[in-house]
Amino acid sequence: MQFDINGLGAYAYTGGKAFDPSLPAIVLIHGAQNDHSVWALQSRYLAHHGHAVLAVDLPGHGRSSGPTLASVEAMADWILALLDAAGVRRAVLCGHSMGSLIALEASRRAPARVAGLALLGTTYPMKVSDTLLETARSDEAAAIDMVNIWSHSSIAHKPSCPGPGFSVMGGARRLMQRMSARNPERLFYTDFAACNGYANGEAAAAAVRCPTLFVLGKKDAMTPPRSTKLLTGLVKHGKIVHVDAGHQMMAEAPDAVLDALAAFAASIPSADTEEAP
Repeated sequence: MQFDINGLGAYAYTGGKAFDPSLPAIVLIHGAQNDHSVWALQSRYLAHHGHAVLAVDLPGHGRSSGPTLASVEAMADWILALLDAAGVRRAVLCGHSMGSLIALEASRRAPARVAGLALLGTTYPMKVSDTLLETARSDEAAAIDMVNIWSHSSIAHKPSCPGPGFSVMGGARRLMQRMSARNPERLFYTDFAACNGYANGEAAAAAVRCPTLFVLGKKDAMTPPRSTKLLTGLVKHGKIVHVDAGHQMMAEAPDAVLDALAAFAASIPSADTEEAP
């Protein structure tokens, strides 16, 4: 589905169903160098089970026009503008990695518009090593290879691949390469620098009052569960679900991630039953 935000084209996948803003809305926000396709299973299921789904392509990613936004704050404002363009008053915001920071910051900026937060592969601060930042700036192809090694639980998925017939690592690597081909303006570096520079996470987490879900990969080497203690400690009412996966959990453990998100989305009170803010 195409939208116009500040005069630029914005794309969001609606899960194979016509978008109906009267339904409970859920916005799925991808991470660095990704697009809406990382939510393929989850977006379709939620759309076919009573939700209005917007799996976004952030500016400069996938089918959304650039330029790429250079800060988490700017991307959070873009998400709120997307809600306006789609006619959505309140939504559950679900973000993976960089997307989790965007969702968190959007909730800080407009808490009345966020019905719930689902934060996957998250941590704060989300610092990026100087080596990886410099590689992303100077040799994006090498950075893509580095991240794919770190973000998956293993090179060969055991005892079998969750999607027989294709390579989970190969698919993630190819998606990042495609993002580079579509937007050669140091996309990966811009995304990583935005994560590295985000400084509002502690204040944003302390202000969260809506239902919150943390989905953490047991084998995540990029945002390991032990690094989430600051966030989970500040959002004391948050529920934590661990899945047997690395950082690319939507590909490595798609069913477990879907089960966690579907149960969480179903638990959010509808606008008709909750008290006015």
